Amino acid sequence: MPINLDYAPGATPLDADELASLIPGHITTQGELNEWEQLNIVQGDTWARKQRKEILDEGFLRRLHQQMFGETWRWAGSFRKSDKNIGVDWLQIGVELKKLLDDVRFQVANGSLPLDEIAVRFHHRLVAIHPFPNGNGRHARLIADLLIERLGRPRFTWGSASLPDANETRQRYIAALQAADARDIAPLVAFARS
Repeated sequence: MPINLDYAPGATPLDADELASLIPGHITTQGELNEWEQLNIVQGDTWARKQRKEILDEGFLRRLHQQMFGETWRWAGSFRKSDKNIGVDWLQIGVELKKLLDDVRFQVANGSLPLDEIAVRFHHRLVAIHPFPNGNGRHARLIADLLIERLGRPRFTWGSASLPDANETRQRYIAALQAADARDIAPLVAFARS
């Protein structure tokens, strides 16, 4: 059954091979896909909160993505194998991810930035790397939440609305990401706690 996807502004379109990896056969619309993925993401969040291992680790990031999307996509937890409308060259994902994880470990160990800023910068750079075919924003928000909680602060609210949907909150989120792209992290830090 063909699926009709209506991508929200700023969303990463899937190519035909990625779409062919959809596991549930009953999904035909973007709304149905969003609802199914959200159920899977809640399971991933529950799994992640039970983990006591290091989260600033490539293996953990992959496993988290797999837990969040593994009942939806066969490629869940696997790095993308093509370039997208956002993200580093797919051949550079591993290198850029290692640099990011090393940087965040250093920032945490040395208290070089306020804790919220460390977690939000981590989120921003992870979205910019865009390691997976899809789900990168949701994955990056959850891992930033896990990091800030491990640092002793409450998880972020991320605008307190559903960001996969095309709405005013998503527009503010995309604008804050774009400001961070231009080296102004303040709007994204503020949005994370809004």
